[in-house]
Amino acid sequence: MSDLNSPGSAATSGSTGSGDELTVVHLMRHGEVHNPEGVLYGRLPGYHLSELGRQMADRVAEHLAGRDITHVVASPLERAQETAEPIAKAHGLGLGSDGRLIEAENAFQGKEFGVGDGALRRPANWKLLVNPFKPSWGEPYVDQVVRMMSALDAARDAARGHEAVCVSHQLPIWIVRSHVERRRLWHDPRRRQCTLASLTTFTYRGDRIVSVGYSEPALDLVPAHLRAGAKPVKGQAKAFGA
Repeated sequence: MSDLNSPGSAATSGSTGSGDELTVVHLMRHGEVHNPEGVLYGRLPGYHLSELGRQMADRVAEHLAGRDITHVVASPLERAQETAEPIAKAHGLGLGSDGRLIEAENAFQGKEFGVGDGALRRPANWKLLVNPFKPSWGEPYVDQVVRMMSALDAARDAARGHEAVCVSHQLPIWIVRSHVERRRLWHDPRRRQCTLASLTTFTYRGDRIVSVGYSEPALDLVPAHLRAGAKPVKGQAKAFGA
């Protein structure tokens, strides 16, 4: 496992790496997914963007059309690839796949896990919930940081002096941002600032991250109960980490 405190792994305002060129890496969350069963789909194959999700992807592609993007890559899951396609097309680029951008592993994958479904009251699930700081129900937060930092640095190297777009998933995006901004990794999922089709933007000077930004180009298309900070509604699962 990589050292989380190694050069290039944490933000230091005003620092420089091997050069002074600015490189921007936009870490994008995919758009809305067609999920009529309301399950936490995790890494399961076969979950594609809904029609609204495709509109979100197109909106972000329009938003980024004037940017100096030279590299586009996405998680291998269908919803991420489909979100990245219009961005790559708008810039005349091929679309790459990077397994390091994939969704976090989750033991509740394929199950309903939302407000009012009783998942937390089922004895069979208790053994999975013993350590929220790791977390015990899925991929350790530290492991997510390591792979996501590696993916970001690879995108930086591929787009030196320009901009890159990496499409990933809510939990890994929030965890790597929390690491860069030096926050604790365990958290309340309701407080993640990572709405569908949002952009978490890392600016590098040389090899070092010097700033982190956040924007929501498709916010008007996002249902109210799925927006960052929205109060969960019974019967409308937010699918945290999707």
